[in-house]
Amino acid sequence: MRRVRTRERESGNGGPYSAESALGGHAPRTQRTGRSLPFSDERHLQAHHWLVEEAYLLDAQRYDEWLDLLTDDIHYLMPVRVSTALGAGFDSAPGMAHFDENKYSLSRRVARFRTEHAWTEDPPSRLRHYVTNVRTFATDDPDHVVVDSAVLLYRSRGDVREAAIVSAGREDLLRRMPGEAGWALARRTILVDDSVLRTQNLAIFL
Repeated sequence: MRRVRTRERESGNGGPYSAESALGGHAPRTQRTGRSLPFSDERHLQAHHWLVEEAYLLDAQRYDEWLDLLTDDIHYLMPVRVSTALGAGFDSAPGMAHFDENKYSLSRRVARFRTEHAWTEDPPSRLRHYVTNVRTFATDDPDHVVVDSAVLLYRSRGDVREAAIVSAGREDLLRRMPGEAGWALARRTILVDDSVLRTQNLAIFL
């Protein structure tokens, strides 16, 4: 679990953004503007389609293909949530994150799954990502959109332990890539709905 320093919520930002985190210094700073786009907007339809296709890759654990959907400057962050008094002004632990990743660290995690040392995923988990409540926002850059979504992960391992469920909200920054490459994920902030995660480990992606 990496130590980070997280910002407080910013106006128009769906959650804390780790501009000063250990691996977030390179991350794009693009933020949403205005109200959410209509569901009929082409950018929303493309973003929604992207999230659904990503969910199928993660369910099938086709992680090498998933890495191809990430930009080289990706920042992948999941702060540690805390329960605080109303008006405290923060809801994540200062200096703490479950994930604080860049493209290199994510690729090393994927590479480890192919080795004999990935005992946490041998046998592999059975995964199901449910993605809903998708909202898309324009930004000052026409080649970027911010996408809010809710994700529910069902994870079953073996035949003895009870299945684990992880509920979270995500704020993604999608970037339109040149040519026929389509969209790619440039930033993801994951806000889990539990302060204590009820899963054996975090050898997963949300």
